[in-house]
Amino acid sequence: MSRRDLIRMTEPELAGFLDEQRTVVVATAGHDGWPHLMPLWYTVRDGELWAWTYARSQKVKNLERDDRVTLQVEDGTTYDQLRGVMVKANARLHRDIDVVTAFGLELFARYGDGGQPAPEVEAMVRAQAPKRVALQFVAAQPPVSWDHRKLGGTY
Repeated sequence: MSRRDLIRMTEPELAGFLDEQRTVVVATAGHDGWPHLMPLWYTVRDGELWAWTYARSQKVKNLERDDRVTLQVEDGTTYDQLRGVMVKANARLHRDIDVVTAFGLELFARYGDGGQPAPEVEAMVRAQAPKRVALQFVAAQPPVSWDHRKLGGTY
């Protein structure tokens, strides 16, 4: 078995990893061709990562030109503890205020205590929704994952 096969996460491991982590780095292509990297909070819906951002942000301008993104979620501070996933995807921009609001409430439930967001948080999400878009990342290729803890300290 190759080292690559040894460190690949299974589907349940990957789902658990994404549930544990809090930030996805989203790489879009800037107008000058250079990668534009931005960290975002996310949720997983039916196996797809979703996020939200301001509709007038640079990343949205980039996605309007080219919907291809590379996503990365990672964890670990030493080589033997590194784990992560990289996904090449196409971004779908959702602008419908009801869709954006529902997603924002879901996002703040995940990053809060897991329950219904407090009334002041719900009011903030409803106020923010007209200024934002929900981003749905549809995988274009299978994810590439790694978990160096599976190597047992050997390199």
